[in-house]
Amino acid sequence: MRFLIVEDERELAATLQLGFRQHGYEVDVAYDGEAGFAAAMGTPYEALVLDRGLPKVDGIDLTRQLRRLGKTMGIVMLTARDGVDDRVAGLEAGADDYLVKPFEFKELLARVRAVTRRHLAADNVITLHDLEVDLDAGIVRQAGHIVALSRKEYVLLVYMLRFPGHLLSYERLRSHAWEAGNAPSIEGVRAHVKNMRRKLEADSGVRFIRTVHGLGYRIEP
Repeated sequence: MRFLIVEDERELAATLQLGFRQHGYEVDVAYDGEAGFAAAMGTPYEALVLDRGLPKVDGIDLTRQLRRLGKTMGIVMLTARDGVDDRVAGLEAGADDYLVKPFEFKELLARVRAVTRRHLAADNVITLHDLEVDLDAGIVRQAGHIVALSRKEYVLLVYMLRFPGHLLSYERLRSHAWEAGNAPSIEGVRAHVKNMRRKLEADSGVRFIRTVHGLGYRIEP
């Protein structure tokens, strides 16, 4: 999974980035609200961790802008303010959770994981072309027929379908579908995707998983 940290305290940002990376996540950093907005609009992040008191565009306005433009990633807001009105303002702007500084990293990690799970599970059925994935039942259908995928193939497919039009790198797919330390080589990722495509395209003329040679894959909307 890939997160974005928007925090103007550079030492804190570096500490959080290292902490998330040590748990197997890809993490980018921006140091003000304008840079955070540009990054969030250009990259399909699963979660944002952002400070409320950012320069240029503060955390409240940044969250409100992203939600207005349809961005649904999980957002955890950090702040030194612990008043009820401050927490309410952050949540009403569209943040999923609110954490007061100082905090323990393990609590932040747990909160980010929780909001990420909620957002990734928000839709019960994903459809694309003649493909339908029922997330509650764990069933994949194409043109009305059930497609038997392995567990990893299913996880990769669901993840890819959530980001149509975006390039998903081999490393990004590895970090999502496998635990740190147990991930296969890039060739292993390619093999899983190849088997998945073969099953999906066996009885269909639609090819919606495009290979971007040397980089990864893109789902065609």
